Amino acid sequence: MRTLAVGDVCGSIGVKMLARVLPRIRREKNIDFVIVNGENSADGNGITQESAEALFLAGADVITGGNHSFRRKEVYSMLESHPFLLCPNNIPSEYGKGYCLFDMGRTVLAVINLSGKIYLDLLKAENPFYAADSLVERAKSEGATHIFVDFHAEATSEKRALGLYLDGKITAFFGTHTHVQTADLQILEKGTGYITDLGMTGPINSVLGVESSIIINRLKDGDATKFTLAEGKCMLCGCIFESDSSGRTVGTELVCIKEGEA
Repeated sequence: MRTLAVGDVCGSIGVKMLARVLPRIRREKNIDFVIVNGENSADGNGITQESAEALFLAGADVITGGNHSFRRKEVYSMLESHPFLLCPNNIPSEYGKGYCLFDMGRTVLAVINLSGKIYLDLLKAENPFYAADSLVERAKSEGATHIFVDFHAEATSEKRALGLYLDGKITAFFGTHTHVQTADLQILEKGTGYITDLGMTGPINSVLGVESSIIINRLKDGDATKFTLAEGKCMLCGCIFESDSSGRTVGTELVCIKEGEA
């Protein structure tokens, strides 16, 4: 079983990059299942029905979310109705869900979407460790042999701690939100694939997808100019997790495809 997890897709430019590149990745890398973080896929942050539909059309099997999942009210009904459009389970909300089962015939997969608490206090997220325990137990009771967790969190320490806590209980754990692909892709001691952050899918010459001059001026001089998505060549970042029939990860591969490079 080969699963591709794709880092935060940034705006329509990132969605278009995914649509251009994902079909080739699926074919060349023999990918069976694709999880895409889409919480920033709409221009101006958040996710809309239009951007979610574009991600599914590009080849995403499940879309995960994060702290911007609830920014656009027009997506609330889709969060409720679509079985494979997720938002963090431990953020209190009357809309959406952070768990799904995907039946592939011989294999049943579960995808769990959680939010961190550190530096994200405004979200009032509930304890992710207890939320993970509950959802992993649910997934196994419902027949899932492969379990994937997208932990949308700011602090690397919180991501690392939860990943180690879940080692041996799930197939793979990957962090999202910080948009910078980390260099710690590995298989943990008990067989769980792990990376602190997948990175992002969007404009290369940017600060986390935003026009760099805007961020520089904000940090240097306190300029409060509204964020504008950067333009130009894009990259797609993510990881491939290869797992055996028991749901243990047996191989990993970093993915970072940049436009203009072979």
